[in-house]
Amino acid sequence: MNILVTGGAGFIGSNFIHIALLNMDTHIVNVDKLTYAGNLESLRDVENNSRYKFVWCDICQHTAVDKIFAEYRPDAVVHFAAESHVDRSIDGPAEFIQTNINGTFSLLEAAKKYWNVLDNDRKSQFRFLHVSTDEVYGTLGETGYFTEETPYAPNSPYSASKASSDHLVRAYCHTYGLPVLMTNCSNNYGSFQFPEKLIPLIILNALEGKLLPIYGDGQNVRDWLYVEDHCRAIMTVLDKGKPGEKYNIGGHNEKTNLSIVQAVCDILDEKQPRRDGKSYRGQITFVKDRPGHDLRYAIDASKIKKELGWVPTETFETGIAKTIEWYLASMEWCQRVTDGSYKRERLGNVI
Repeated sequence: MNILVTGGAGFIGSNFIHIALLNMDTHIVNVDKLTYAGNLESLRDVENNSRYKFVWCDICQHTAVDKIFAEYRPDAVVHFAAESHVDRSIDGPAEFIQTNINGTFSLLEAAKKYWNVLDNDRKSQFRFLHVSTDEVYGTLGETGYFTEETPYAPNSPYSASKASSDHLVRAYCHTYGLPVLMTNCSNNYGSFQFPEKLIPLIILNALEGKLLPIYGDGQNVRDWLYVEDHCRAIMTVLDKGKPGEKYNIGGHNEKTNLSIVQAVCDILDEKQPRRDGKSYRGQITFVKDRPGHDLRYAIDASKIKKELGWVPTETFETGIAKTIEWYLASMEWCQRVTDGSYKRERLGNVI
């Protein structure tokens, strides 16, 4: 099986490539623009694998994307490529519109043209899997869950751009018959996450003696999903999912932002104590809430469990312990991807 992965140098995409190469009989072509959050350091250990190929490309470049389909002839597309940081979308939404909406459109057009000329057998087997977010559903109160039928109500430029891309994917299925699959996941955490997101940011700030900023009162709730569980869910959907269907993927781990930060502090207190013997909790500080901050997300993942047999294997307690251990062992990776030094050293080899 040949899989075209977009955004494979990012957080979830790089984890997916590692797991897919290990667990699937597949060849993977990784197409990535290599923005600030996409880096080849996360894929250093597979870059010489004969079943892996990296192609530097912006998916908004229609002609280049057409050539990739023609050259590598994928059996499936797994579309991760997206701008995903809410704060950045508030400060500068244009890049989110360009990548998340126009980029998805470009990829759908290329996939449709390619799919239309496949022979009947390959055409029936082809899949286009679009990876999206629970943020497209908006916000919940203290009770209830997002289901696959929950109306869309995005509240940030990021979530609005992802909602738009979801609608495009659905339209290409219903209008042109393109065999699409869609997944909407809850907050991911784990290895290779760029250090601007909450959990790696808190880990690194704590170790560097910096303040640990929490928006508002820290009572915003998210459902947390260990990234390797998410990747296994994507492989399950790719293998067993019904074209035209969407599947919510959640970790069954609802936590407030404050409790997440406190949990990280407590584990660091044990694994790498502060020199003064005090708890890292003393570095917690509350800052002005961001605009349009959704109160609560919670995923109902019963459909993927019932129809496809997927359930997460990690609890938050086991997943966060693995995550912190990975970051403690990967401080050089954090430094190199944050300051961009790996790009200065290695990017000339791939462009």
